[in-house]
Amino acid sequence: MSNRSQSSERTRASAPAERATIGLVAKTAGVSRATVSRVMNGNPRVAPELAQRVRLAAEELGYAPSPVARSLALGRTGIIAMLVPDLGNPMFQGVLHGLTDAAAKENYRLLVADSNENLHEEPVLATEARRRCDGLVLCAPRMPDEQLLELTPQLEPFVLINRELPETSTPSLTIDFAAGIRDLVTHLLSLGHRRLAYLAGPDTSASNRARVRALHKAAQDTFELVEVACGATFADGHAVADQLTDLNVTAVVAYNDLVAFGTLSRLHELGINVPSQMSIVGFDDIPFVRYTTPPLTTASVPMDQLGPQAWQRLWALMNGEAPEKNVRVRPRLEVRGSTGPAPR
Repeated sequence: MSNRSQSSERTRASAPAERATIGLVAKTAGVSRATVSRVMNGNPRVAPELAQRVRLAAEELGYAPSPVARSLALGRTGIIAMLVPDLGNPMFQGVLHGLTDAAAKENYRLLVADSNENLHEEPVLATEARRRCDGLVLCAPRMPDEQLLELTPQLEPFVLINRELPETSTPSLTIDFAAGIRDLVTHLLSLGHRRLAYLAGPDTSASNRARVRALHKAAQDTFELVEVACGATFADGHAVADQLTDLNVTAVVAYNDLVAFGTLSRLHELGINVPSQMSIVGFDDIPFVRYTTPPLTTASVPMDQLGPQAWQRLWALMNGEAPEKNVRVRPRLEVRGSTGPAPR
Protein backbone atom coordinates (compact mmCIF):
# COMPACT_ATOMS: atom_id res chain seq x y z
CA MET A 1 0.00 0.00 0.00
CA SER A 2 1.33 3.44 -0.92
CA ASN A 3 2.16 6.07 1.67
CA ARG A 4 -0.68 8.15 0.24
CA SER A 5 -3.19 5.28 0.75
CA GLN A 6 -1.96 4.62 4.28
CA SER A 7 -2.33 8.30 5.11
CA SER A 8 -5.88 8.27 3.74
CA GLU A 9 -6.77 5.20 5.81
CA ARG A 10 -5.34 6.79 8.99
CA THR A 11 -7.31 9.97 8.31
CA ARG A 12 -10.57 8.03 7.97
CA ALA A 13 -9.83 5.96 11.09
CA SER A 14 -9.05 9.00 13.20
CA ALA A 15 -11.95 11.14 11.98
CA PRO A 16 -14.40 11.81 14.82
CA ALA A 17 -17.77 10.11 14.68
CA GLU A 18 -20.79 12.32 14.05
CA ARG A 19 -21.92 13.76 17.38
CA ALA A 20 -25.16 12.26 18.63
CA THR A 21 -27.86 14.91 18.50
CA ILE A 22 -31.62 14.87 18.77
CA GLY A 23 -31.74 15.40 14.99
CA LEU A 24 -29.53 12.37 14.35
CA VAL A 25 -31.66 10.21 16.65
CA ALA A 26 -34.79 11.38 14.83
CA LYS A 27 -33.22 10.58 11.44
CA THR A 28 -32.04 7.14 12.58
CA ALA A 29 -35.43 6.23 14.12
CA GLY A 30 -37.40 7.70 11.22
CA VAL A 31 -39.41 10.06 13.42
CA SER A 32 -39.62 13.79 14.08
CA ARG A 33 -37.43 15.69 16.54
CA ALA A 34 -40.59 16.44 18.54
CA THR A 35 -41.26 12.69 18.92
CA VAL A 36 -37.71 12.12 20.19
CA SER A 37 -38.16 14.96 22.68
CA ARG A 38 -41.43 13.51 23.95
CA VAL A 39 -39.91 10.04 24.39
CA MET A 40 -36.82 11.39 26.18
CA ASN A 41 -39.05 13.38 28.54
CA GLY A 42 -41.20 10.38 29.40
CA ASN A 43 -44.37 11.47 27.62
CA PRO A 44 -46.74 8.46 27.79
CA ARG A 45 -48.74 9.57 24.72
CA VAL A 46 -46.12 8.35 22.24
CA ALA A 47 -47.04 5.02 20.61
CA PRO A 48 -45.08 2.16 22.21
CA GLU A 49 -43.61 1.04 18.85
CA LEU A 50 -42.32 4.55 18.08
CA ALA A 51 -40.99 4.98 21.62
CA GLN A 52 -39.07 1.72 21.33
CA ARG A 53 -37.51 2.77 18.01
CA VAL A 54 -36.42 6.07 19.51
CA ARG A 55 -34.88 4.41 22.58
CA LEU A 56 -32.99 1.88 20.46
CA ALA A 57 -31.67 4.63 18.19
CA ALA A 58 -30.61 6.75 21.17
CA GLU A 59 -28.84 3.79 22.75
CA GLU A 60 -27.09 2.87 19.50
CA LEU A 61 -25.87 6.43 19.01
CA GLY A 62 -25.02 7.03 22.67
CA TYR A 63 -27.40 9.97 22.85
CA ALA A 64 -28.36 11.52 26.20
CA PRO A 65 -30.59 14.60 26.37
CA SER A 66 -29.13 17.79 27.79
CA PRO A 67 -30.21 18.23 31.44
CA VAL A 68 -30.80 21.93 30.75
CA ALA A 69 -32.92 21.24 27.68
CA ARG A 70 -34.85 18.57 29.52
CA SER A 71 -35.52 20.95 32.42
CA LEU A 72 -36.81 23.57 29.99
CA ALA A 73 -39.04 21.04 28.26
CA LEU A 74 -40.49 19.78 31.52
CA GLY A 75 -40.61 23.19 33.19
CA ARG A 76 -38.57 21.75 36.08
CA THR A 77 -35.04 22.07 37.41
CA GLY A 78 -34.73 18.76 39.25
CA ILE A 79 -33.68 20.71 42.33
CA ILE A 80 -35.36 21.58 45.63
CA ALA A 81 -34.04 23.84 48.37
CA MET A 82 -34.01 23.77 52.15
CA LEU A 83 -33.54 26.84 54.34
CA VAL A 84 -32.38 26.43 57.94
CA PRO A 85 -31.54 29.00 60.65
CA ASP A 86 -28.29 27.30 61.69
CA LEU A 87 -26.70 24.50 59.72
CA GLY A 88 -24.25 23.93 62.56
CA ASN A 89 -27.07 22.46 64.65
CA PRO A 90 -27.10 18.65 64.25
CA MET A 91 -30.88 18.75 64.63
CA PHE A 92 -31.17 20.40 61.21
CA GLN A 93 -28.47 18.19 59.74
CA GLY A 94 -30.55 15.15 60.62
CA VAL A 95 -33.53 16.56 58.74
CA LEU A 96 -31.29 17.47 55.80
CA HIS A 97 -29.91 13.95 55.42
CA GLY A 98 -33.38 12.41 55.40
CA LEU A 99 -34.67 14.95 52.88
CA THR A 100 -31.65 14.45 50.59
CA ASP A 101 -32.05 10.66 50.54
CA ALA A 102 -35.80 10.80 49.92
CA ALA A 103 -35.54 13.36 47.10
CA ALA A 104 -32.76 11.41 45.39
CA LYS A 105 -35.16 8.51 44.82
CA GLU A 106 -37.01 10.78 42.37
CA ASN A 107 -33.74 12.05 40.88
CA TYR A 108 -33.97 15.35 42.72
CA ARG A 109 -31.02 17.17 44.25
CA LEU A 110 -31.01 19.44 47.28
CA LEU A 111 -29.61 22.94 47.71
CA VAL A 112 -29.18 24.19 51.28
CA ALA A 113 -29.23 27.79 52.54
CA ASP A 114 -28.34 28.91 56.07
CA SER A 115 -29.78 32.19 57.36
CA ASN A 116 -27.39 32.16 60.34
CA GLU A 117 -30.26 33.25 62.63
CA ASN A 118 -30.49 36.51 60.64
CA LEU A 119 -34.16 37.49 60.68
CA HIS A 120 -33.75 40.09 57.92
CA GLU A 121 -31.79 37.78 55.62
CA GLU A 122 -34.19 34.85 55.90
CA PRO A 123 -37.00 36.17 53.62
CA VAL A 124 -34.45 37.15 50.95
CA LEU A 125 -32.82 33.72 51.03
CA ALA A 126 -36.18 31.93 50.93
CA THR A 127 -37.36 33.93 47.91
CA GLU A 128 -34.09 33.58 45.99
CA ALA A 129 -33.87 29.85 46.70
CA ARG A 130 -37.41 29.26 45.49
CA ARG A 131 -36.74 31.11 42.22
CA ARG A 132 -33.95 28.67 41.44
CA CYS A 133 -35.71 25.41 42.20
CA ASP A 134 -39.00 23.50 41.99
CA GLY A 135 -39.94 23.51 45.67
CA LEU A 136 -38.81 24.64 49.10
CA VAL A 137 -38.60 23.26 52.62
CA LEU A 138 -38.46 25.89 55.36
CA CYS A 139 -37.02 24.35 58.52
CA ALA A 140 -37.81 26.30 61.70
CA PRO A 141 -38.17 29.68 59.94
CA ARG A 142 -37.78 32.68 62.25
CA MET A 143 -39.74 35.30 60.30
CA PRO A 144 -43.03 36.55 61.81
CA ASP A 145 -46.31 34.95 60.74
CA GLU A 146 -47.40 38.11 58.90
CA GLN A 147 -44.26 38.14 56.78
CA LEU A 148 -44.44 34.42 56.08
CA LEU A 149 -48.07 34.78 55.02
CA GLU A 150 -47.17 37.64 52.70
CA LEU A 151 -44.42 35.57 51.08
CA THR A 152 -46.52 32.42 50.71
CA PRO A 153 -47.61 33.01 47.07
CA GLN A 154 -43.97 33.51 46.05
CA LEU A 155 -42.72 30.44 47.91
CA GLU A 156 -45.30 27.84 46.88
CA PRO A 157 -44.95 24.94 46.68
CA PHE A 158 -43.25 24.70 50.06
CA VAL A 159 -43.39 22.70 53.27
CA LEU A 160 -42.82 23.86 56.84
CA ILE A 161 -40.87 21.99 59.51
CA ASN A 162 -41.05 23.09 63.17
CA ARG A 163 -43.61 25.73 62.25
CA GLU A 164 -47.32 25.96 61.48
CA LEU A 165 -49.19 28.45 59.33
CA PRO A 166 -52.88 27.71 60.04
CA GLU A 167 -54.15 30.48 57.75
CA THR A 168 -52.88 28.60 54.69
CA SER A 169 -52.95 25.11 53.22
CA THR A 170 -49.15 24.86 53.47
CA PRO A 171 -48.22 21.39 54.78
CA SER A 172 -46.39 21.34 58.10
CA LEU A 173 -44.46 18.89 60.25
CA THR A 174 -44.24 20.08 63.82
CA ILE A 175 -42.89 18.90 67.14
CA ASP A 176 -45.18 18.80 70.17
CA PHE A 177 -42.86 21.00 72.20
CA ALA A 178 -45.41 21.38 74.99
CA ALA A 179 -45.60 17.61 75.50
CA GLY A 180 -41.81 17.33 75.47
CA ILE A 181 -41.46 20.09 78.07
CA ARG A 182 -44.17 18.55 80.26
CA ASP A 183 -42.36 15.22 80.26
CA LEU A 184 -39.05 16.84 81.19
CA VAL A 185 -40.63 18.89 83.99
CA THR A 186 -42.55 15.90 85.34
CA HIS A 187 -39.31 13.96 85.47
CA LEU A 188 -37.52 16.77 87.36
CA LEU A 189 -40.41 17.19 89.80
CA SER A 190 -40.36 13.46 90.52
CA LEU A 191 -36.75 13.93 91.61
CA GLY A 192 -37.74 16.65 94.08
CA HIS A 193 -36.71 19.75 92.11
CA ARG A 194 -38.88 22.79 92.84
CA ARG A 195 -36.85 25.73 91.52
CA LEU A 196 -35.95 25.46 87.83
CA ALA A 197 -34.10 27.72 85.41
CA TYR A 198 -35.00 27.87 81.72
CA LEU A 199 -32.20 28.85 79.34
CA ALA A 200 -34.30 30.49 76.64
CA GLY A 201 -33.72 30.17 72.90
CA PRO A 202 -33.80 32.96 70.29
CA ASP A 203 -36.66 35.45 70.68
CA THR A 204 -37.57 34.91 67.03
CA SER A 205 -37.99 31.15 67.47
CA ALA A 206 -41.58 29.88 67.42
CA SER A 207 -40.44 26.68 69.15
CA ASN A 208 -38.92 28.75 71.97
CA ARG A 209 -42.23 30.54 72.48
CA ALA A 210 -44.00 27.16 72.62
CA ARG A 211 -41.53 25.95 75.26
CA VAL A 212 -42.00 29.08 77.36
CA ARG A 213 -45.80 28.77 77.27
CA ALA A 214 -45.59 25.13 78.34
CA LEU A 215 -43.20 25.93 81.19
CA HIS A 216 -45.36 28.73 82.55
CA LYS A 217 -48.43 26.55 82.39
CA ALA A 218 -46.67 23.72 84.22
CA ALA A 219 -45.18 26.05 86.82
CA GLN A 220 -48.52 27.19 88.22
CA ASP A 221 -48.48 26.34 91.96
CA THR A 222 -46.01 23.51 91.21
CA PHE A 223 -42.51 24.97 91.02
CA GLU A 224 -40.64 28.24 90.66
CA LEU A 225 -39.40 29.13 87.22
CA VAL A 226 -36.52 31.49 86.44
CA GLU A 227 -36.02 32.50 82.81
CA VAL A 228 -32.51 33.27 81.61
CA ALA A 229 -31.92 34.86 78.20
CA CYS A 230 -29.56 32.57 76.33
CA GLY A 231 -29.61 31.45 72.69
CA ALA A 232 -29.29 28.29 70.62
CA THR A 233 -25.59 27.40 70.56
CA PHE A 234 -22.93 25.71 72.67
CA ALA A 235 -21.28 29.10 73.25
CA ASP A 236 -24.56 30.60 74.47
CA GLY A 237 -25.00 27.86 77.07
CA HIS A 238 -21.40 28.21 78.20
CA ALA A 239 -21.72 32.00 78.54
CA VAL A 240 -24.79 32.02 80.81
CA ALA A 241 -23.85 29.12 83.09
CA ASP A 242 -22.15 31.42 85.61
CA GLN A 243 -25.50 33.07 86.33
CA LEU A 244 -26.96 29.79 87.56
CA THR A 245 -24.83 29.77 90.71
CA ASP A 246 -26.57 32.94 91.92
CA LEU A 247 -30.13 31.85 91.12
CA ASN A 248 -30.45 29.14 93.77
CA VAL A 249 -31.88 26.65 91.23
CA THR A 250 -31.42 22.91 91.46
CA ALA A 251 -32.31 22.03 87.86
CA VAL A 252 -31.89 23.59 84.42
CA VAL A 253 -34.06 23.17 81.32
CA ALA A 254 -31.99 24.13 78.27
CA TYR A 255 -33.56 25.36 75.03
CA ASN A 256 -31.82 22.56 73.14
CA ASP A 257 -29.05 20.00 73.50
CA LEU A 258 -26.34 22.35 72.23
CA VAL A 259 -27.15 24.87 74.96
CA ALA A 260 -27.15 22.04 77.50
CA PHE A 261 -23.69 20.94 76.26
CA GLY A 262 -22.26 24.41 76.76
CA THR A 263 -23.78 24.68 80.22
CA LEU A 264 -22.48 21.26 81.23
CA SER A 265 -18.99 22.25 80.12
CA ARG A 266 -18.98 25.48 82.11
CA LEU A 267 -20.47 23.91 85.24
CA HIS A 268 -17.67 21.35 85.11
CA GLU A 269 -15.13 24.18 84.90
CA LEU A 270 -16.77 25.84 87.92
CA GLY A 271 -16.51 22.62 89.92
CA ILE A 272 -20.29 22.11 90.09
CA ASN A 273 -21.16 18.43 89.89
CA VAL A 274 -23.97 17.30 87.62
CA PRO A 275 -26.31 15.83 88.74
CA SER A 276 -25.54 15.74 92.49
CA GLN A 277 -25.44 19.54 92.80
CA MET A 278 -27.49 20.53 89.75
CA SER A 279 -29.49 18.60 87.15
CA ILE A 280 -29.79 19.62 83.52
CA VAL A 281 -31.99 18.54 80.60
CA GLY A 282 -31.88 19.33 76.89
CA PHE A 283 -34.19 19.00 73.90
CA ASP A 284 -33.79 17.21 70.52
CA ASP A 285 -31.59 14.16 71.31
CA ILE A 286 -28.87 14.97 68.77
CA PRO A 287 -26.30 12.18 68.19
CA PHE A 288 -23.70 13.43 70.70
CA VAL A 289 -25.88 13.47 73.83
CA ARG A 290 -24.99 9.93 74.83
CA TYR A 291 -21.32 10.82 75.00
CA THR A 292 -21.35 13.87 77.25
CA THR A 293 -20.20 13.55 80.85
CA PRO A 294 -22.65 12.71 82.21
CA PRO A 295 -24.91 11.60 79.31
CA LEU A 296 -27.72 14.09 78.75
CA THR A 297 -31.36 13.59 79.72
CA THR A 298 -33.41 15.07 76.88
CA ALA A 299 -36.64 15.05 74.87
CA SER A 300 -35.93 12.88 71.82
CA VAL A 301 -37.21 14.08 68.43
CA PRO A 302 -37.21 11.53 65.54
CA MET A 303 -35.17 13.72 63.18
CA ASP A 304 -34.74 10.93 60.63
CA GLN A 305 -38.50 10.88 59.98
CA LEU A 306 -38.98 14.59 59.30
CA GLY A 307 -36.97 14.82 56.07
CA PRO A 308 -38.70 11.94 54.22
CA GLN A 309 -42.13 13.13 55.35
CA ALA A 310 -41.39 16.66 54.18
CA TRP A 311 -40.36 15.28 50.78
CA GLN A 312 -43.57 13.23 50.45
CA ARG A 313 -45.65 16.37 50.91
CA LEU A 314 -43.51 18.54 48.66
CA TRP A 315 -43.50 15.92 45.91
CA ALA A 316 -47.29 15.74 46.05
CA LEU A 317 -47.58 19.53 45.76
CA MET A 318 -45.15 19.67 42.82
CA ASN A 319 -47.31 17.10 41.00
CA GLY A 320 -50.60 18.84 41.65
CA GLU A 321 -51.73 16.27 44.20
CA ALA A 322 -53.13 16.68 47.69
CA PRO A 323 -50.40 16.23 50.31
CA GLU A 324 -50.81 13.96 53.31
CA LYS A 325 -52.20 15.43 56.52
CA ASN A 326 -50.07 17.59 58.77
CA VAL A 327 -48.16 15.74 61.45
CA ARG A 328 -47.31 16.71 65.02
CA VAL A 329 -44.56 14.48 66.44
CA ARG A 330 -44.49 13.77 70.18
CA PRO A 331 -40.96 13.67 71.61
CA ARG A 332 -39.91 10.75 73.78
CA LEU A 333 -38.33 11.30 77.18
CA GLU A 334 -34.81 9.87 77.35
CA VAL A 335 -33.55 9.71 80.95
CA ARG A 336 -29.78 9.62 81.29
CA GLY A 337 -27.13 10.60 83.79
CA SER A 338 -27.50 14.40 83.82
CA THR A 339 -30.53 14.31 86.14
CA GLY A 340 -30.69 13.13 89.72
CA PRO A 341 -32.43 13.84 93.05
CA ALA A 342 -32.57 17.49 94.11
CA PRO A 343 -29.84 18.32 96.64
CA ARG A 344 -31.07 18.82 100.18
